[in-house]
Amino acid sequence: MFSLEGITDAIYSWLNSTFNPTIALLIEFAIVVVCVIGLFAVLGLVLVFMERKVSAYMQIRLGPNRVGFKGSMQTMADTLKLVLKEGLVPDGADKFLFNLAPFVVMIVAMLILAPIPFARNFQMWDINIGVLYVTAVSSLSVIGILMAGWSSNNKYSLLGAMRSGAQIVSYELSAGLAVLSIVVLTGSLQLSDIVNSQQDGWWIFKGHIPAIISFVIFIIAVTAETNRAPFDLAEAESELTAGFHTEYSGMRFALFFLAEYVNIFIVCSIGAILFLGGWMPFHIGNWEAFNHVMDFIPSSVWFFGKVFFLIFLIMWFRWTFPRLRIDQLLNLEWKYLLPISMFNLLLMTLMAIMGWYF
Repeated sequence: MFSLEGITDAIYSWLNSTFNPTIALLIEFAIVVVCVIGLFAVLGLVLVFMERKVSAYMQIRLGPNRVGFKGSMQTMADTLKLVLKEGLVPDGADKFLFNLAPFVVMIVAMLILAPIPFARNFQMWDINIGVLYVTAVSSLSVIGILMAGWSSNNKYSLLGAMRSGAQIVSYELSAGLAVLSIVVLTGSLQLSDIVNSQQDGWWIFKGHIPAIISFVIFIIAVTAETNRAPFDLAEAESELTAGFHTEYSGMRFALFFLAEYVNIFIVCSIGAILFLGGWMPFHIGNWEAFNHVMDFIPSSVWFFGKVFFLIFLIMWFRWTFPRLRIDQLLNLEWKYLLPISMFNLLLMTLMAIMGWYF
């Protein structure tokens, strides 16, 4: 049966039998780099096409339907257009920071992928503080956004960057508390341990109502953190043209655009790992026959299926709810989500201490 774990084991065995350990390790690093870049490229193409088709379905229209089969090559054509366009730098811009900002955002996204288990025994770095690593590194993307807004020497870009910084820093608190509620249940910060702890059931089911509340808060918070509608105040077209990347064009704009969709994939991956079992199949208690059938589905299919379900959920938000004002956005976080998250974490801690979960 197809297995990512089997592919990695075969490559590892061949490299170590053919080359000395140092050369084999360097080749493994090179393969990982190529795979990450390839994953980014594929995600950009697939998620943009998915976004257009989902929005078209929501609005009872066709979406892209001319380039390729049912418009499947439209995103490839758009990518080619962006590659061929000239990248312009405004006269008054800080050229070094202006050029650096898109790469900061992309590098942060690449770093976050390291501890994510895409399938059984298939991850780049099984670090024992995986949750802490992800939350710490993800907060660095604010630096790239602020850098882009300030270096553009454009008041709309600066205002968009400041909004984005306030938004991301605010909603990180609720997202972090939602993540901590699952860490309290598992007793580990290691993502592989969190997945393995859900062998007899996913935490969204085993954790009762507090786990469901944490899941809802997490989805709302990460939607805001990725600057997605209805929380896209940083890129409000009707007010700020394109927000912090107003002055960007060509490949620099493409990097910001790609980073947004990769970040959506990453936060949905974390959500799937914490609440929906990651690559773990759907098991029900002692139903041996049912659980055995579920085990036949490859772990990578389970993981990507859950992730794309959550991505669809976030896209559904965009085409359902109107954009909030900046004061409404911050009120939602500080007056509602944060107090609820803190109370929910206390409730989850009590539940974990008393053993009131499946």
